[in-house]
Amino acid sequence: MELNRKAKGLIRNSHRYLGVFLGIQFMFWTLSGLYFSWSDIDEIHGDQYKLNPQPQEFSNLLVSNTAFSEMKIHHISLRDLKGIPHYWINETALYNTSSYEKRDGISKEEALYVASQNIIPELEVVSVEFIETTDAHHEYRGRPLPAYAINYAHPNEITAYVSYADGAFQTVRHRNWRWFDFLWMTHTMDYQSRDNFNTTLLRVFSLLGLITVMSGFLLWAISSPRLRKLKNKLF
Repeated sequence: MELNRKAKGLIRNSHRYLGVFLGIQFMFWTLSGLYFSWSDIDEIHGDQYKLNPQPQEFSNLLVSNTAFSEMKIHHISLRDLKGIPHYWINETALYNTSSYEKRDGISKEEALYVASQNIIPELEVVSVEFIETTDAHHEYRGRPLPAYAINYAHPNEITAYVSYADGAFQTVRHRNWRWFDFLWMTHTMDYQSRDNFNTTLLRVFSLLGLITVMSGFLLWAISSPRLRKLKNKLF
């Protein structure tokens, strides 16, 4: 009988302290899960602020036999920069299609043009930043740098990003996306890069969470008068 009382106390205390220790993380898992399930992922991606531009058509575009004679081309695509076509070659070099001049990157005005072709016209630009580095938590992490960050006057604090090297529109970020990103970090428990779903911390807390739930079931089982009566009847 004494042993049974000690076992109950151990299970009860384990359940209590595990619950306190894991409670905050359980709350974040619940809150983030609610936010994810109640959010429209297309709105989180900012689709409501984007246009669906049709590719600009250009004519009489030829690649000179001499301009790129010493270059081995395995990839070539067009970039529309203020109505002037440019070649983006091998995903590393930008050339004006008329002069074949190699460019180091696009101008601020060209970045604004690219953004205007991809963002709804109702939004007013308030500032443009040139960013060269980002950390692991930056909303533009993992994308081409340098880049232009174009900020708009809007309650949702909208920012569009355009790559400096080739003038490609990259993405749009806003307040709801930032909340989603923060809650995703708490959900995955990846406090370094936010994008790793296999962190050791997450695995440990998941196992402890399972132990907490199982200890609760066990505590109920050994404390339930109904189960005790049923056990006495059967045995």
